[in-house]
Order: sequence, then C-alpha cells, then structure tokens
Amino acid sequence: MSGTVRQQKYCKLIQKELSDIFIRDKRGILGNTFITIADVRISPDLSQAKVYLSMTLAKDKKAVLATLEAHKSEIRKALGDRIRNQARIIPTLAFFIDEVEENAQRIEDLIKNLNIPKADPTE
Repeated sequence: MSGTVRQQKYCKLIQKELSDIFIRDKRGILGNTFITIADVRISPDLSQAKVYLSMTLAKDKKAVLATLEAHKSEIRKALGDRIRNQARIIPTLAFFIDEVEENAQRIEDLIKNLNIPKADPTE
C-alpha cells in the first residue's frame, strides 16, 4: 500500500466498512456469494477508490462484478451512511477482481507438477 498516512487510514476505513456492508447485504445483491475486500487503493484527493475483490466461492466472478457495478450507487450510499461522520468525501467506487490468489494457486500447481528428482541424502 502506498500513499500518505491519511490515504492509508482512509483505505482501511473503506475496506472495513465495505466488508461489513457485503456481509450484511440485506438487499440480496450478492446472493450466496462470499466476497472479501482484498485491497483498496484511493486517489490522492480521496475522490476515487479502486476496490479489489476476492470471490473464493463464486462460480461466475464476472457476473458478480457486473451485479456490483449495477448496484454501485446503492453501495456508495450505504458506505456514505457509515463513514459520514469520519470523512468529508465519499469516493466513487470502481470494483476489480483480485487476481493475486488465483495466480498464487496457478504457480503452486505448476511447482507441484514439476518433475524434480529427490536429493540423495547420502551425497
């Protein structure tokens, strides 16, 4: 995470509150999908937040992302209701799928499939 201390605190606040919003999803926007906020990156003027999502059990991640995009204004309003007393600016939200977990799994699978001979302990 880069940026000023102020940006970092704001990112953590947004991450915590959005996580709570997604867990308590009363409108049923997400259905049964469990979403984790992997990272939040905020612009220097605090007006735009890039939210990186991990969807471990989602069958169609792009469909979930499209659903979130369609309900972006509702999610932003819910965020605003929660952080109104802590922040002057409620950022616009941009959602992205976090690829880190998938890439790590792919690399782990590749390493497992390598045919590396076992070291001879007598040598």
